[in-house]
Amino acid sequence: MKVLIVEDEKLAAERLEEMIRKYDTGITIAGPLDTVQETSQYLAHHNDIDVLFLDIQLADGKSFELFDQTPYFKPVIFTTAYDHYSIKAFKYNSIDYLLKPVRFEELTFALNKFKRLNPADKNGGLTKEFVRELLQANAYKKRFLVKQGTRIQYIPVEEIAYLFADGKISYLVSKEQKQYVIDHTLEELESELLDPGFFFRISRKAIVRIDAIQEVRTQNNRLEINLSKATDFPLVVSRDRLKAFKDWLNH
Repeated sequence: MKVLIVEDEKLAAERLEEMIRKYDTGITIAGPLDTVQETSQYLAHHNDIDVLFLDIQLADGKSFELFDQTPYFKPVIFTTAYDHYSIKAFKYNSIDYLLKPVRFEELTFALNKFKRLNPADKNGGLTKEFVRELLQANAYKKRFLVKQGTRIQYIPVEEIAYLFADGKISYLVSKEQKQYVIDHTLEELESELLDPGFFFRISRKAIVRIDAIQEVRTQNNRLEINLSKATDFPLVVSRDRLKAFKDWLNH
């Protein structure tokens, strides 16, 4: 894999390069470049970049201008101090939008997403499957707005252990076993809002997150899931979802 860093802050560029090497020493790193013009010229003569790490505010303007100057159709990971460009960023093959200071965990999540989507076809281009999954991945929720008393806060999807329904009410349960009411049905969560690489609907009642699972046990001819912390009710995989669940675990 070869990545190109475009960043006009020297310390930020050095820190990003250090984290990429920590993630995988086999990654080839080009750059850093610090202007739209320089990046445009580089990409015009180099077709071997797999992922572009792109700051939004560069020395000679906003990096969005780059896409008006140079045809570039490979994945982009934006790194910026500004959160209000996120919607616009997803129009440019973005697979993630990392706010500075970038954390290693966030960088790892972004690069893992790139690997999981397996973008390269035999000619080194983007497959139709990747483009479709890319659009879907960018539509998945990254956080849920919840209300606790008079306070409103957000819960990042990484902190979710499982979600469940009780009648017509849906609940989000964090890995710290805090429970919140959310304004979505399990059907909406499963089909539109949650990344299926990390979440699986085990039954009509519950959806679990992969890294919250501690063990899966056979109990009376059924599969029961134990999380890192005890749940208020057994998390049992429905019979009609057994094969799909095992395939998901083995993905």
